[in-house]
Amino acid sequence: MRYSVFALAKHAFSGNRHWTPMWREPAPKPHYDVIIVGGGGHGLATAYYLAKEHGITNIAVLEKSYIGSGNVGRNTTIIRSNYLQEGNLPFYELSLKLWEGLEQDFNYNAMVSQRGVIDLFHSDDQRDAYARRGNSMKMHGVEAEMLDQQAVRKLLPYLDFHHARFPVMGGLLQKRGGTVRHDAVAWGFARGADRRGVDLIQHCEVTGIKRNEAGLVVGVETSRGFIGCNKLALATAGHSSVVGRMAGLELPIESHVLQAFVSEGVKPVIDHVITFGTSGHFYISQSDKGGLVFGSDIDGYSSYAQRGNLAMVEHALEEGVSLIPGLSRLRVLRAWGGVMDMTMDGSPIIDRTPIENLYLNAGWCYGGFKATPASGLCFAHLIAKNEPHHVARLLRLDRFRRGFAVNESGKGPQPNRH
Repeated sequence: MRYSVFALAKHAFSGNRHWTPMWREPAPKPHYDVIIVGGGGHGLATAYYLAKEHGITNIAVLEKSYIGSGNVGRNTTIIRSNYLQEGNLPFYELSLKLWEGLEQDFNYNAMVSQRGVIDLFHSDDQRDAYARRGNSMKMHGVEAEMLDQQAVRKLLPYLDFHHARFPVMGGLLQKRGGTVRHDAVAWGFARGADRRGVDLIQHCEVTGIKRNEAGLVVGVETSRGFIGCNKLALATAGHSSVVGRMAGLELPIESHVLQAFVSEGVKPVIDHVITFGTSGHFYISQSDKGGLVFGSDIDGYSSYAQRGNLAMVEHALEEGVSLIPGLSRLRVLRAWGGVMDMTMDGSPIIDRTPIENLYLNAGWCYGGFKATPASGLCFAHLIAKNEPHHVARLLRLDRFRRGFAVNESGKGPQPNRH
């Protein structure tokens, strides 16, 4: 079924009794050309673009729970391309351009809201760093605008501009950045892939990867039996290390918990996405339902649990109140945790592995959601053509061994600092 205003009117007059399911519930076939492990945003986007751009439709996406149950359904929904490094900036700009046409592309309302992203700075050093980043963006044809304190005060009058430790001195604005409804992204890509013949196999946990005598992957053992394949692609986010070990891979990844929070609903007050550029890490926006959505740093210890600790809850709330004193009057309704696959340089991996027909999409750290369309497009290109997409050519698995890190934050080989 194609969604449109005419379809909406038609079903309204029929009492909304004839809507069809968004995707099929097929039984797994014995063999596929491509199996994608992970039914989150990146796995679904990869399947969608493999079918749409390369005509490969004999694909299975295997998800151990339900579609969208992982990080794509538990994040703070921010999209942006205000990066510095050559390995990241063109990639995330491609992703932002794909976001801008995504809803028309897969015929689903993902609630893309380009409300603008403002990164605040609080010292002369931070101002210089943001000016450098803004100049890098402009050199790549990406819009960026440096704001002084007066310009920020006009846009965000509710901030604490004279905080004793972190006075707001200005900010870097990317007007095209914003937010997207995370669940709708998963549903839209799932629906788009299904319409092109991709099998979405839910509640199908991969328990092993089977290889032949030549070392090639021949299929996966799952909770629903063995499924064969010609190519196997891994897109399992924080569980990349676990799945990688099934094939004998030791990946340069640590898994950490990242918590996020939602406040009670209030009238529209925060019109942008705002990041607090302190020595910590805080970001906030307002959802369409009125809740303030915000997050902070990773918890700092390795874990596969989708929950966090109270110390980081306190840290995040302290940062929020320091930036916006009015937050102290609101109640936090809920919190949740996502499992982040943190690399040594804070940048992702989209590459072939030492196993010829095994492909890896991992290491997204904080940036996984905003990368979803470009990640799927580039990973599909890699799987179909066995060569990297030009904007992902530096996101290689062996860059740590070769000494070609894409060190966006300049924090060195410590994943818990990225």
